[in-house]
This record gives sequence, structure tokens and C-alpha cells, in this order.
Amino acid sequence: MTFGLRTNPTDSKLIRVTKLQIKEQKIVVDELSNLKKGRKVYIQQRNSNIFFLADRGQTLGSCKKELDNMKKELQDM
Repeated sequence: MTFGLRTNPTDSKLIRVTKLQIKEQKIVVDELSNLKKGRKVYIQQRNSNIFFLADRGQTLGSCKKELDNMKKELQDM
């Protein structure tokens, strides 16, 4: 008799979704990193279609923090 580690299908789906979100966040960070200095950045207000002018450096920093948090969540799974 062998005892194997069984994974819950919802857990594997959650991991796949998290990996996809990490990939998307990496693209956002890369795009913000490669913007020319004079370019404007807008962020979307939550739960609305309103965009506000934002500081590129602050936006890049918050996106990097969010990416790090996502990576930590994935490691904890």
C-alpha cells in the first residue's frame, strides 16, 4: 500500500490562477520600468471606470511590492 500526497483540485486551480496573476504583474512592472521619463501614468480607481494621473515612481514601487506579496503567497501555498 502506498500513501501519496493528494492535492485538492481547487488548490491546483488556485495555484494556476496565482501564477497567472504573477505573470501579469511582472509584465506591468516591466512596462512601467521601460517607460520614458516624460510619459504619464494613470491608475484606475477601484470599482469604477475613472482614471487618475499618478506618479510613475510610486506606481512602479507599489506594483513591485504587490508582485513580491504575490510571490510570498505562492510560496505559502
